[in-house]
Amino acid sequence: MLTGFMHLMSFLGSAAFNAPLLMIVYWCVSPRAGARIAVVLSLGSVLNTMLKLVFHAPRPYWTDPSVIGREPIDSFGMPSGHAQNSVVAWGMAAARVRRRPVWAGAAAVVVLIGASRVYLGVHSPGQVLAGWAIGAALLAAALVLEPLLVPWWARRPIGVQLALALAVSTGFLAGAQAALEALRDWTWPAAWERAIAAAGGGVHPLTLDECAAASGGLFGLLAGLSLLARRGWFRPADGWWRRPAALAAGLAGALAIYTLGLFLGTRPVPGFAVHALLGLWIAAGAPETFVRLRLAARPAGRPTGGATGGATGGAGGITRAVTRAGGERAGQRP
Repeated sequence: MLTGFMHLMSFLGSAAFNAPLLMIVYWCVSPRAGARIAVVLSLGSVLNTMLKLVFHAPRPYWTDPSVIGREPIDSFGMPSGHAQNSVVAWGMAAARVRRRPVWAGAAAVVVLIGASRVYLGVHSPGQVLAGWAIGAALLAAALVLEPLLVPWWARRPIGVQLALALAVSTGFLAGAQAALEALRDWTWPAAWERAIAAAGGGVHPLTLDECAAASGGLFGLLAGLSLLARRGWFRPADGWWRRPAALAAGLAGALAIYTLGLFLGTRPVPGFAVHALLGLWIAAGAPETFVRLRLAARPAGRPTGGATGGATGGAGGITRAVTRAGGERAGQRP
């Protein structure tokens, strides 16, 4: 009973939960709020994969026979990605609502997610605390710096925005590559291998695959939001059937790209490309498709990109789309 509950709480901090939920929020409920949370989560995901290589710390059940490993994981444990992501996702949602009961509920979920990772034997308390600290830093930076950074970004020409998106995403990838080079002569301790195998997992060579995929997703998301702002943004259409239809169309496109990734493999180059394409589809391709199918609409008064759209319509679009999330109707809250 307790183990099942802890698995559930752990799931609430996973990408398998966050990604579909954010697609629903972004496409069908509140595009502005969904975009804000997705950008910070994606940035945090790239940072987390890089830091795991930097610290290359074991998970508790790898080194302590008294700890039961209830999940077979072969990635490093420091810092906890679940703990980090939970602070960002639930913290940004609570900051949007700004009500004490919501803050209390979000804090309880964050604590339970962290506790679940310790209970499952996949993180030490120190690794969870580190994840919370990094998540809190990202959350604070997003809330404080967003009003300054987003308008600055939006005033750049579209070509500069795309170049910045690529530089940010590949910068983290370069950091991960440097960390991997430092581990060139490192080998898995035999005791760690045995512990992972006993939990039902297997050890694989250290690669950039995971970081490349996360970096590609960040690039696709940033580039897609910039391109969509240039087109004039979007809003979910009214009508009981349109939002479910838009969600179905968006998920179908995402599934097609995911299937393509299965054929291309997970090596850094195809992994980066596939996840960049997926980020582009989620951020811009799907909303543009919704608008063309009349499953979504352009916000009134928003210019679409023309000869000068990248510097005018795009700047105004992305600034309003991201920084005014707090002014939406209550019916559009995540």
